[in-house]
Parts: sequence; structure tokens; C-alpha cells
Amino acid sequence: MRSNRLLMVIVGLGAAAMPVAATAQSVNVTRSIFPDQPYTLIYPEAMVATGGAGEPLTINHPNAPLQCDLSVVPVEDGQWTAESALSSLDTDAITAAWAETFPGFVLGPSGTTQYQDATALIYEGTSKSSAMGVPITLVHTETVASNLGYSLDCIYSTAVSEQVRPAVDFIIANFATRSDADCCVGATPATEDTTAQ
Repeated sequence: MRSNRLLMVIVGLGAAAMPVAATAQSVNVTRSIFPDQPYTLIYPEAMVATGGAGEPLTINHPNAPLQCDLSVVPVEDGQWTAESALSSLDTDAITAAWAETFPGFVLGPSGTTQYQDATALIYEGTSKSSAMGVPITLVHTETVASNLGYSLDCIYSTAVSEQVRPAVDFIIANFATRSDADCCVGATPATEDTTAQ
């Protein structure tokens, strides 16, 4: 299922890779309306959100090979931290899991990064022989807050990394595990979508 959605995004958009970073000046803000699954996702205005309402939320860029997926699930490990997750990272298991969707997946750098309100585990990986016919780059982040696990994965064509990566970094840095987070500094929200998310 994940590869089918990504296939539609990347195949149709590989040649239309406009600079995405410029669109980060105007943003959309999507907030969860469910008190048991709070989040705020801030992303470039040109990106389109689908899903939510208890299902993963996907944002796609119509003119660039970029897709991000947000999942929120209950977890029982209240002691989880990004630092402990990093120190016990099972690189073989991660590589094998992503290789099911992206053949030839190679795990790259890992570490921690900041969301607006939490520290997250981050790792990157690439696949030169993906099912989409183009090399892809994956940026995976995850954290736990209030017994909820948050996973934010962004996937884009490696060929347009220079144009797309600033937008990915923007999305990650401005994500929050609460529904009342402020919008990013230096950007004006274009719309605020709070319906069925």
C-alpha cells in the first residue's frame, strides 16, 4: 500500500521538480481535532493533505516528488526517549523492513532532531532500485509523547534532494505533538484545516 501511493507521486512528478523550498514561505496548518491524538503538522502551502481522522495523514506535493506520512498510535513505553532509541537502534531490522518496500534500501545517518515540542529519533536511507523506477531518499522521525507514538516519514526523489530537502527539514522542525502549537516563525499560514483530521 505504501509503495502504491509513493509510485503515483514519484512517477508522475519526476520531471516536474520545481524548487519546493520557495513554497515554504506560505504554509498550511493541519491540527488534529481528536484530544486523544493531538498533533500540529505545518507544511508548504502547495502540499495537499489526505487521510487523518484516526488514519495516517499523508501530504503530497503536486509539482515535486515529495510525500510525507504521519502516523499516531498508542504506545505503552512511557520511558521511551529519542536518545535511548538511538542507542539501541537495530540497523539490520530497519534495513530489512524498509527493503520490503524499497529494494536495495541502504540505511544512512541516524541521530536525534527537534520537533517544536519534543526530541525525535531521526534516520535516513536511500534506495537506488526502488519500485518507482527512480532512486529515493527516506527521512524517518519518531517520538513518544503522552503514551502516543508519532512517526513522520518523508520520501522524495534523490535526484531533487537539493530542492526538496529544505521543505522536509521545515516540516520536521515545525511538527508538534500537541494540537495548539504555534505556526512557524517567518511564515504566514495560508489555511488552517481542522476538519476530520
